[in-house]
Amino acid sequence: MSVRLRPWPHSLAGQMALLIALALFVAQAINFGLILRDRAGFRLAQATRPVATRLADALDREARGGRAIESGRGRVRRVAADPIPLGLERHPEVATELRSQLAEQGVTVGRIDTGFRSGDGRPADAEERSRRRGRVHEEHAGDELLIAVEQPGKGWLTVSVPWPQNSRRLLLALLSQTLILYIIVLLPVLWIVRRLSRPLRDLRRAAERFSPGDAGPPLAVAGPDDVAALIEAFNALRRRVGAMLDEKDRMLGAIGHDLRTPLAALRVRVESVEDDNDRLRMADTIAEMNRTLDDILSLARLGRPSEPETEVDLAALVDAVVEDFRDLDAPVAFEEADRLRMRLRPALIRRAVRNLIENAVKYGEAAEVRIAAWTDRVAIVVADRGPGIPDDRLADVFDPFTRLETSRNRETGGIGLGLALARAIVREAGGDISLVNRAGGGLDATITLPRRG
Repeated sequence: MSVRLRPWPHSLAGQMALLIALALFVAQAINFGLILRDRAGFRLAQATRPVATRLADALDREARGGRAIESGRGRVRRVAADPIPLGLERHPEVATELRSQLAEQGVTVGRIDTGFRSGDGRPADAEERSRRRGRVHEEHAGDELLIAVEQPGKGWLTVSVPWPQNSRRLLLALLSQTLILYIIVLLPVLWIVRRLSRPLRDLRRAAERFSPGDAGPPLAVAGPDDVAALIEAFNALRRRVGAMLDEKDRMLGAIGHDLRTPLAALRVRVESVEDDNDRLRMADTIAEMNRTLDDILSLARLGRPSEPETEVDLAALVDAVVEDFRDLDAPVAFEEADRLRMRLRPALIRRAVRNLIENAVKYGEAAEVRIAAWTDRVAIVVADRGPGIPDDRLADVFDPFTRLETSRNRETGGIGLGLALARAIVREAGGDISLVNRAGGGLDATITLPRRG
């Protein structure tokens, strides 16, 4: 099994910690660069200023007739040729700075050569220099830099000065400082961010669990002022949604009552029609209007069901629905199933199963109903023998008031709410409905419910 790595954290605490860690790392890198630059400047000044002073003093004393610069003694010595061996490590930045220092003191010189010599007396050849570039040097007391200054027409002047190497202690000090900063800064930040994200996480969970019929206690207000204000706004929004749904239920109840009263009066008046065909047609129209009204009100009230969940035998419930159709001589068959105890809203599930069977009888000639059970789910399959539905329109038939002209027409009745209502009922119970065309013809409508005892 492949594991997908996420280089960038998705949580608020993780992103804050990573950003602060990167900022501290960049700041420490800049600080380290500045320290190295200052150390290099200090080391350069430490090497050139005393040398420039010594050379200027020695040349001045010699020019005034004082002690001459000799080759065998003194800090400044005179030699005939450049005394720096070719194998030593050069430092051209020292030569450039020393020339500038000497020019400020009025001393004009020719070439300036340098060479580093380690404390053990061995020259820093190319191989040794390569090793030095790959590691941090320890500071040796005997390390020195040889400086040779050409005095045109008079030979070379040589001076030796200490030349400290980069110390590992500096790097360790900076690493220790960085670690202390991470501990001092990151730990409080992580604590603060976790304290901030906890009420946000509770708010997200409350929003995910929210349902129109949920009348639970409001979410506890916690966290900083901004987060607390957000939680209070969510609680107020939930109260407003509940009040709007209550008002909608009252309005739908009034509409249903006001419409059923004239329909009942029409049903009574229809009985006085003498023509039997007209009377039956008018009665069927009124009955269809009542069914349409029931479907519309049921669909509008879903999400706030008044029926509680009870433990029922699902197999017996489906068998009872099938028996209702058999009593009307409808071609409906049921494959007997074992007892299946589940917690659900029986009236709503019965309504969903009845709508599927009714569609199968109307548009598929007959219905065959069966139940399949697994450890975690239950499926109620309603199969018909009709022409099926085009694959690109299978999702469209679940939209309210949608009717496919190729397989539904005005003579079959209905306004396209059966499947929409059935799916809304099943989804409210935590399941779903799927439609699949069979290879040999016909359509399978399957209600899948989570198995809860």
